[in-house]
Amino acid sequence: MSAEARLAELGIALPDVAAPVAAYVPAVRTGRYVYTSGQLPFVDGALPGTGKVGTGAGLVDPEAAAGYARLCALNALAAVRSLVGSLDDVVRVVKVVGFVASDPAFTGQPGVINGASNVLGEIFGDAGVHARSAVGVAVLPLDSPVEVELVVELRG
Repeated sequence: MSAEARLAELGIALPDVAAPVAAYVPAVRTGRYVYTSGQLPFVDGALPGTGKVGTGAGLVDPEAAAGYARLCALNALAAVRSLVGSLDDVVRVVKVVGFVASDPAFTGQPGVINGASNVLGEIFGDAGVHARSAVGVAVLPLDSPVEVELVVELRG
């Protein structure tokens, strides 16, 4: 099944491409690869939550953060589609890099970034299986809890 058909079957509508918050473009193609800039979990131009991820008062719950990582991945796919026209041109998700703004005691970054990895698997099946890094950081732009970037390979 094509990626575009799978999106429809899953009831996922990709958002409009998020406007850059600084001096960069959402995605760049070189040869058969598209590299996205780090994508925040914007929904209609706003972040649905902010702050550090962890457990305890005043922190972003890891499960909520995984949902935000999913949104980041969908925003990254929107950037890919805007550049190449259709996700059906993607033959493989090669790499995912996820950043988690983490409370110093939090070590569950891989579980948070699973939110991005899982949705890519839902959409692309085996072609969505990828190499990945999940990194804890002190702070992200606009106090976002997560940021995700993708590298995808396109048809020849």
